[in-house]
Amino acid sequence: MPTFQSLLAFFGVAVLLALSPGPDNLFVLMQSIQRGWRVGIAVVVGLCLGVVVHTTAVALGLAAVFAASSIAFTVLKWCGAAYLAYLAWGAWRAPVAADASAGGAAASGSGRTDIAGTDLLVMVRRGVVMNLTNPKVLIFFLAFLPQFADPAIGPVGPQIFVFGAVFILAAFLVFGAIALFSGAFGNLLLRSPRAQFWLNKITAVVFVGLAVKLATAQR
Repeated sequence: MPTFQSLLAFFGVAVLLALSPGPDNLFVLMQSIQRGWRVGIAVVVGLCLGVVVHTTAVALGLAAVFAASSIAFTVLKWCGAAYLAYLAWGAWRAPVAADASAGGAAASGSGRTDIAGTDLLVMVRRGVVMNLTNPKVLIFFLAFLPQFADPAIGPVGPQIFVFGAVFILAAFLVFGAIALFSGAFGNLLLRSPRAQFWLNKITAVVFVGLAVKLATAQR
């Protein structure tokens, strides 16, 4: 088991990493502004589930096998880029509510009231796919987590799982805060049909940018 000092230091680094701009927190930001903090939190849950998979892969040594395969890296990054392009197309074509002011008033306080449980599950799945189809995340975890493990205090695998859990906690706190604040800000924007229209277009452009960045990523 890692020492408390090691866990605290790792937690601080994880918080800083979660705060630095990247595809995941931008995805949470845009979805929360567009559809409310409940959707944003659902995306955060999905992203954290993806981190569980990455952590397991690193602990079991599967990430090293993947990192050595240029074909696997290329296939996965193009799948991720295609998924982001699909999200961009959906955002570009998203309709504007007929009565935006009423929708904004109804949504105030607790996220969009018209979001069904099935919709939240869809957003959880989107978060998982978003995380798992980015090969840079897996390679990052492969390089990052083992640096904090100490073979002198025990097997490395269990330590990797502990550090992965701490990273998930840090990411959930940071991304959750982004979802809450941007969701509240989105309530104000969505009272204006014009703001809705441009928000959809901006979201689409952001997703296209993320798709291009992922498609051109190198190991």
